[in-house]
Amino acid sequence: MPPILNAQGITKAFGATPLFREISFTVSDGDRIGLIGPNGAGKSTLLKVLAGEKDADSGDVAVRKRARVGYIQQESTFPDGITIRQVLEKSLVKAKIPEGEHEGRIRETSGRTGFTDLNAQAASLSGGWRKRLAIAEVVITHPDVLLLDEPTNHLDLKGIVWLEELLNEGDFACVLISHDRYFLENVATEIVELNRVYADGLLRVKGTYSKFIEGKQLHLDAQSKLHEALKNRVKTEVEWLRRGPKARATKAKARIDNANDLIGQLKEVSSRIQTSTAGIEFSATERQTKRLVEFEDVSLSFADRKILQKLNFLITAGMRVGLVGPNGSGKTTILRLLTGELEPTSGTIKKASSLKIVYFSQMRELDEGMTLRRALAPDSDSVVYQGRVIHVASYATKFLFTSEQLNQPVERLSGGERARVLIAKLMLEPADLLLLDEPTNDLDIATLEILEESLLEYTGALVLVTHDRYMLDRVSTIVLGLDGQGGTETFADYAQWEQWRGVREEESSPANAAEKKVETAPAVGGKKKLSYLEAREFAGIETAVETAEERLQTARDVVDDPAVSTDAARLTAALAEMEAAQEAVDTLYARWAELTEKAG
Repeated sequence: MPPILNAQGITKAFGATPLFREISFTVSDGDRIGLIGPNGAGKSTLLKVLAGEKDADSGDVAVRKRARVGYIQQESTFPDGITIRQVLEKSLVKAKIPEGEHEGRIRETSGRTGFTDLNAQAASLSGGWRKRLAIAEVVITHPDVLLLDEPTNHLDLKGIVWLEELLNEGDFACVLISHDRYFLENVATEIVELNRVYADGLLRVKGTYSKFIEGKQLHLDAQSKLHEALKNRVKTEVEWLRRGPKARATKAKARIDNANDLIGQLKEVSSRIQTSTAGIEFSATERQTKRLVEFEDVSLSFADRKILQKLNFLITAGMRVGLVGPNGSGKTTILRLLTGELEPTSGTIKKASSLKIVYFSQMRELDEGMTLRRALAPDSDSVVYQGRVIHVASYATKFLFTSEQLNQPVERLSGGERARVLIAKLMLEPADLLLLDEPTNDLDIATLEILEESLLEYTGALVLVTHDRYMLDRVSTIVLGLDGQGGTETFADYAQWEQWRGVREEESSPANAAEKKVETAPAVGGKKKLSYLEAREFAGIETAVETAEERLQTARDVVDDPAVSTDAARLTAALAEMEAAQEAVDTLYARWAELTEKAG
């Protein structure tokens, strides 16, 4: 069967700036493709081209006959005065679904997406529930392929888990743009990175996100070896040219042409492997005080709703607190209590004297009409960074901005670029306590990793609100969990909080508790036993693992061979063999663990 979507040789540019050039991208049945890449690479534009929302400048996009393509953009909005039912009904009418199927599909889809009141106003929903409705609006049409642009934006952690289950259980293919590495790991079976550093404009690797990281490293290593080999060959040819060969001789002319070709290849490879990364480094003050902020029996209520109830919590120097909880549970409220923007209903918040707090708000407040130059340096053409005076142009370069962008208004910057501006402003202010409210929104993965490294090196205290579970796990030294009803609990990491939340939800549902009791009843007969065939398999699995690992090592040696790494066809075959060998090793280890557990 042909692919659902088949884009060949597509190019798209804005003005004189090409986003991508002559790239090819196919989506087939069963594909779950994670689309990643740096800010400005053109991921959202590519998705719109695949969805038919935008035309490519050149190239072709073919859609399989009668295939249905569903597209969900980054921001989900609905007009006033329309109910959830009407949104779903309109989608079915637009897709020309027979009227007799409407009610059944509405019931099934609303159940899968968690909507209980179909008469609620769509425009009045929270950001997370608007995103769910946007997904429901497309899923109800039973698409063959679903294209999702940053679908985890506005979803809380529970909502992200729900979306993972929906996509993993769906019978549609999907392409999803995301910077959430755990989400990609849990959902994608293939990763495509759109990036001009690759000769084809993109790199496509089968497997999870962690497999992609391995594949990317191998590819970049091979590019580096190719670059080194080209440099050596060009050096030899240039030395020959300097000796002044006679251009009239046919062989000499051919060699001169070959030398020029090699120089061109080297220039192309050199331009591709040179990459820039944002320089993010937060400054802490020289404060010696250990106790920075202490919450004593702090409660906060809005009308009849309890946000916090008798919270006792101490923030000390060097502590990195991850704040977690469902949407509306009070995470941003705690940050506003820390800044003094809100006062508690009861209890006290004690702060160390002259405490310096820097706050990164998810609202991203920037003056739209202000230029980038004035946003970074309001009063002059220089900033004081790490105790040194540096020109604003040099400072902007640290965050991947060009000198041409300095005089552009902020409103013309992308979401990721705006986030970098705000981070750049924060870094100019030494802080005892850094408050970050969803700092990962709109940042590409490379910038996220640099931000994480900076936060790990930061010596002040930190309170972090994020739906990025990877960052939460990596950065936090303690997790403060909010249950959404005023209750709080502290945990060592996100996994502990998730387990606690699951137990609480189970306890609050008598039906679930009863069901769980039945499910966990011990099996009659005690331990599971291995069957005869399983016992034979178990006896020989260690030898099988050793053989598989030898195959993997051989494959790695072939990839590292300079003769192979500079030959594109042989390198592609070698990488495929190494990927297959790695998969065989992983499968055997998983089976070994399974049989070991069953054998007791």
